[in-house]
Amino acid sequence: MDFILGSSSPRRRELLSSIGIRYKIVVPDIDEKPGDGESPRRFVERAANDKLRAILKKVRVTRDTIILTADTIVVLGKRILGKPSSEGDAFDMLRRLEGRWHKVYTAFCIYCSGKNISRVVGTDVRFRRLSDSEIREYINTKEPMDKAGAYAAQGRGATIIKEIRGSYTNVVGLPMAELIEELKRLKIQSEL
Repeated sequence: MDFILGSSSPRRRELLSSIGIRYKIVVPDIDEKPGDGESPRRFVERAANDKLRAILKKVRVTRDTIILTADTIVVLGKRILGKPSSEGDAFDMLRRLEGRWHKVYTAFCIYCSGKNISRVVGTDVRFRRLSDSEIREYINTKEPMDKAGAYAAQGRGATIIKEIRGSYTNVVGLPMAELIEELKRLKIQSEL
């Protein structure tokens, strides 16, 4: 079995490794920007599929090739909060999220034997109330700077999350229960 992870995310690597999946990494090059009028849910699904198509152009696919791609976004209302462009941007994002519910969507695609399965998983997250100094302290750790929504649930960001409804691993970047369900449905989980 030739399992390819189409992602540069260290969190996705850790999650797959934690369940014993051995993989090689091929990083897709795509433009991760939503189209005009594209809903967040539709955008994240398209981005995961675009990553899959980019990987399929880069690798030689055999009968034994499995490719997994994913994309995760943070959404407040209808607004997608990407990775912050600066510390000021991170501060603004965290200020908007503090004390409020927001949604984290991860879409993943599995390619196997010519089939492409895609799925979108949503999780509701609520932050506790944060003071300006708490937000600045968190930004000073540099953790928020390469994360969608400017926080990491698996890191120090766990201290600002008050409540999660749904998959915790989805917030980290890959909904593991749903991934295993799809791998079993494709009858490939036992082969990994």
